[in-house]
Amino acid sequence: MIQFAFWSCVALCFYVYFGYPLLLKVIGIIRRRDVNKKDTTPFISVIIAAYNEESTITEKLENTLSLDYPKDRLEVVVASDGSTDSTEEMVRQYEGKGIKLLSLSRCGKIKSLTDAVDVAKGEVLVFTDANASLEERALRELASNFYDPEVGGVCGNQKYRLEQNPNGDCASEGENLYWTYDKCIKQLESKLGSTVAADGSIYAIRKHLFVPMSDPAQADDFAISARVVTQGYRLVYEPEAVSYESPPSSSDLEFWRKVRVANQSMNGILNLREALNPFKYGFYAIELLSHKVLRYLVSVFLLIAFVINILLSLDSDFYKIILLFQILFYVLAFMGYKARNLNLGRIKLLYGPFYFCLANTAVLIAALSLIRGDRITTWLPERE
Repeated sequence: MIQFAFWSCVALCFYVYFGYPLLLKVIGIIRRRDVNKKDTTPFISVIIAAYNEESTITEKLENTLSLDYPKDRLEVVVASDGSTDSTEEMVRQYEGKGIKLLSLSRCGKIKSLTDAVDVAKGEVLVFTDANASLEERALRELASNFYDPEVGGVCGNQKYRLEQNPNGDCASEGENLYWTYDKCIKQLESKLGSTVAADGSIYAIRKHLFVPMSDPAQADDFAISARVVTQGYRLVYEPEAVSYESPPSSSDLEFWRKVRVANQSMNGILNLREALNPFKYGFYAIELLSHKVLRYLVSVFLLIAFVINILLSLDSDFYKIILLFQILFYVLAFMGYKARNLNLGRIKLLYGPFYFCLANTAVLIAALSLIRGDRITTWLPERE
């Protein structure tokens, strides 16, 4: 029985990172759903939630206004979630250029976005982070997917500019590696029908599919984009709709960002748990289980496997060898942590295990905080 528990944990971890992508590839050979794309220009409302973004908001607005999209088919709404710095004053300087400012009391990101949607006129809503810089054709690439009436939402392609963080620690390489892997999963999912959820850096949905949410303690990008699928539409990935962000400047900031995001994402899944029913939502339920739920449980599987491996190694040389490999992996992760600010720490053999452990430890702490009843309803963007 104890061996069965050990190998079950190992199998589940293997499935999450290798088996699930393989499953998507195999099904993709049998069934593939292409998007009927065509250059089209629906009226778009770009919605930017901001809290104390004086260091980035001017660049963001200039970038948005410079995008290759008809100006008479575009509006920009900035929802200031109780900013206490000069963010609102800086936005007001652009009101003559078609920028709308919503000056709100501190209410949380989801409520800010909901208020912005209420005043938005566009038939398509584009949500983007205040620190994200979009490529010139990003809006056109998003919009082209909406020519297909089955498409209700489009997830863009977030990239990191590693050159903007030359003196940061190896968290930037780790996050970039993780995000490259995750985007491959999104692309495979999208080819089958829908990806699980979008990322807040850049995504778009049809306005009539926006569902106001009463629980503000959810990850807004997951909560908003996943409900596109539960309403019977496709949520697809568009690799040509590119946004750029600076990578995390330190492991500490990245760790606590992941704790916050995981806490809110898990709460979002709890609010959308009916989507795990495959009889109602088909293969999307399998995607949600594999991409989100089981991935969040990896830290638990790893912990159980390590403890059981210790017990099994007491009477078996075979399990002693497996335990040594586990210990070696965690030693490499610790070395990556100690060398995170050195050039040595940028070796994949070190930052890979380190970032893997950082991410899964953050998820474990987030799960414990959620069980404890911690609810994150306001937000504080992590900046250097």
